[in-house]
Amino acid sequence: MLDIRYIREHPEIVQQVAKQKGIDVSIDDLLSHDVERRRILQELEQYRMQRNQLSQMMPQLAKQGKKEEMEQTKEQVRQINASIAALESSLHDVEGKLRDLMLRVPNIISPDTPIGESDADNVEVRRVGDVPVFDFEPLDHVALGEKFDLFDIARGVKVAGTRNYYLKGVGAYLHRAVQSLAIDLLTDRGFTVMDVPVMLREEMFTNTGFFPLGLDQTYALEDQKYLVGTSEVPLVSYYSNEVVDVEQPVKFAGVSNCFRSEAGSAGRDVRGLYRVHQFAKVEQVVICKNDPEVSEQILQTITKNAEDLLQLLELPYRVVSVCTGDIGQGVYKKYDIETWMPSRESYGETQSASNLHEFQARRSNIRYRDENGQLQFCHTLNNTAVATPRILIPLLENHQRKDGSIYIPKALRKYMNGVEEIKPN
Repeated sequence: MLDIRYIREHPEIVQQVAKQKGIDVSIDDLLSHDVERRRILQELEQYRMQRNQLSQMMPQLAKQGKKEEMEQTKEQVRQINASIAALESSLHDVEGKLRDLMLRVPNIISPDTPIGESDADNVEVRRVGDVPVFDFEPLDHVALGEKFDLFDIARGVKVAGTRNYYLKGVGAYLHRAVQSLAIDLLTDRGFTVMDVPVMLREEMFTNTGFFPLGLDQTYALEDQKYLVGTSEVPLVSYYSNEVVDVEQPVKFAGVSNCFRSEAGSAGRDVRGLYRVHQFAKVEQVVICKNDPEVSEQILQTITKNAEDLLQLLELPYRVVSVCTGDIGQGVYKKYDIETWMPSRESYGETQSASNLHEFQARRSNIRYRDENGQLQFCHTLNNTAVATPRILIPLLENHQRKDGSIYIPKALRKYMNGVEEIKPN
């Protein structure tokens, strides 16, 4: 959520960012409700002052025996109370409309964020690793999964519907191995591993900026609870309505299953494990001081953590700067990391890193005391260290070999009981 004072001072900038991010919100309407709210508050204050003055007069009038003036004063108080009640009702109405609009207002964007409409307009920052050139006909991950009995998509669809799957045997081991590798890497870099709740109250999604605009991507449960699509939501919410010590940045590594409805993706990536309803992630979340230089440095660091993991997995990838039309409502600056997927003949997104400045902390009321003892809203950042089973796509496809086996990267072997390759039966 943006500071209303910033919106008042820079309405054209905020409206332009909303247009660039493809968010339908009228800043003129928002400011109109803001003016109306302040007018009502001022009028309420005047009425309450009058009521207090009259209330203070009544004991004196009673003491002096001025019954007629006493009755007149009581009548004035009754009329003022009626006016106050009407104004309070109007205030409740206008505050609701104002809040609804405020929840749709996007975060501003960094000066170096590319301008564009979709992921096609994202700008490549760097490439790392060589794309494999096969001297045989390579298989895609679905065929590899069937060949080595690593997963069963058909039966996943049978029991749970489209975009579902079973991981089996070595496939399940690979799934766990990449998570374990990510956890160990982040632990060594000072992150606290957190196993988080995945069924949260609606308020937590709103506070972290996933509602109302992302409501259609989320599975609803009873009692106004929803399944998380990322442990970013419970990790940021962990300190909601608290004053936090961020002299050193708070660094969490969330481990959880995640769920997304994939609304709007009908017909897209329907084959295989690229876009599924249930998956697992190891998520980096950092809470730090309200200092753009500090949070920018942390953004680079958490991006490097994800890159280091891909290098341990011996996979070619590229980093792209995400453009305005693809960046998301609450994000100030974002990188996507895309790993080479031979079956797609292109890079596919496997990780992303975002700096949200104070957008989430303002909604969640997460603050710290600065060097002057003043309360400030924190900055929050997040990055997907690894998401599986999507990471299995490049892992299997890039490491397949001519003899029909699949190479296991050295960094994974200790989590795979020393297995160095997956061999044909």
